[in-house]
Amino acid sequence: MNTDNVLEKCRILGVLDDGAASLGAQARQHLWHADLVIGAERTLKLLAKEIAPHAEQRDLTGALSQVPEWIRAAQADGRRVAVLATGDPLCHGIAAYLASRLCIEAIEVFPNVSTLQLACARLGLPWQEMRFASVHSKDAGEWQAGAAPDHGLYALLRDIRQHDRLAVLTSPFNTPDRIARMLVTEQLDGEWEMAVAERLCQPEERVVSGVTIAAAAQLQFADPNVVLLWRTRQRAPQVLFGLPDASFEQRHPEKGLITKNEVRAVSLARMQLRADSVVWDIGAGSGSVGLEAARLCRNGHVYAIEKNEDDAAIVQRNRLAMGISNHSLVHGKAPQGLQDWADPDAVFVGGSGGELAELIALILQRLKPQGWLVMNFVTLENLAAAVEALKANGATWDVLQLQAARSKPILHMHRMAAENPVWIVCAQAGERA
Repeated sequence: MNTDNVLEKCRILGVLDDGAASLGAQARQHLWHADLVIGAERTLKLLAKEIAPHAEQRDLTGALSQVPEWIRAAQADGRRVAVLATGDPLCHGIAAYLASRLCIEAIEVFPNVSTLQLACARLGLPWQEMRFASVHSKDAGEWQAGAAPDHGLYALLRDIRQHDRLAVLTSPFNTPDRIARMLVTEQLDGEWEMAVAERLCQPEERVVSGVTIAAAAQLQFADPNVVLLWRTRQRAPQVLFGLPDASFEQRHPEKGLITKNEVRAVSLARMQLRADSVVWDIGAGSGSVGLEAARLCRNGHVYAIEKNEDDAAIVQRNRLAMGISNHSLVHGKAPQGLQDWADPDAVFVGGSGGELAELIALILQRLKPQGWLVMNFVTLENLAAAVEALKANGATWDVLQLQAARSKPILHMHRMAAENPVWIVCAQAGERA
């Protein structure tokens, strides 16, 4: 026990599964002199001979939120504390979590080689351009197309869409085969190759490579393990804004619902989107506005709702064809179900199903500060109803009438054919909301 008045730092020690052999002399010394050793049960057993007989041991499994207080109380009593972490504690590890709750002056990190680095070394893959990721989160089950951001694999799929090489720390729930099944669900299995490094630095160590994603989806892998992913073909560059109407599947032979290119461009501009915006798309139609918003808000999320079953199916197919993951669709009639969505930075209303006044009031209550509500109307009655609802809710609003004309061939010449006029109503919540 430390009897000096100087606060003894908590030492966070990175270890590997070969136990004491992975520790440097200084780290071993800090571990031996610790009065309190905190770690996962498996790590505590692995280093049992390096822990002094008098030292108290605490298993942090399922108790992570209590660890900062354990450390704080021990330091107040003048006790030396060591925390055992896997690999590099600053690479998706516990060190950042503890530093944010204890302050950086209260800890000292002794990093080891990350297991992701080890996996790359086993396959001879340079890792300086790899995206390091972790799926150490609660079990949210198998990946479902259009899952919301709270799913444990959501962030990984976003990274897969945006990067060419990834190294992934898995978990007992979010396993390599589950990751492979997600790639199959998103029709990405033909674009990626996978390798799995099992039980690194243990006698049973094994690296599985050269199997297809579809095959990996059916295999079981020994825990613990890490996954390496790399593209087998180059990503095609994507247009982010101003997609032509023909880019979207529409319902035929009936006339499908789509916000035309010119109106869509102005509506998206008025929504004042950021890379991390949360967007609601109400009355999605063919999904054109919401899907284009999802491309612009690659670190955000779009929640969409469509009451027509055929159109809802088309939105899903458009999402898949465009390679978009940050988009969730509900088949239903607004405002039902909106209570489960995250508060929006921007809302687009392309169809209301007759509940316009109620819908506007709800949106203005849920909009984040400085958020925008953008609505499209083609009838005078809906325009009038929207303006009255905005007035009743104390919103700041404006109306733009937009009418475009497109050239069309006539014999050996061209004429201008007018599109129907559209009113674009834009609003921000006022003080009363």
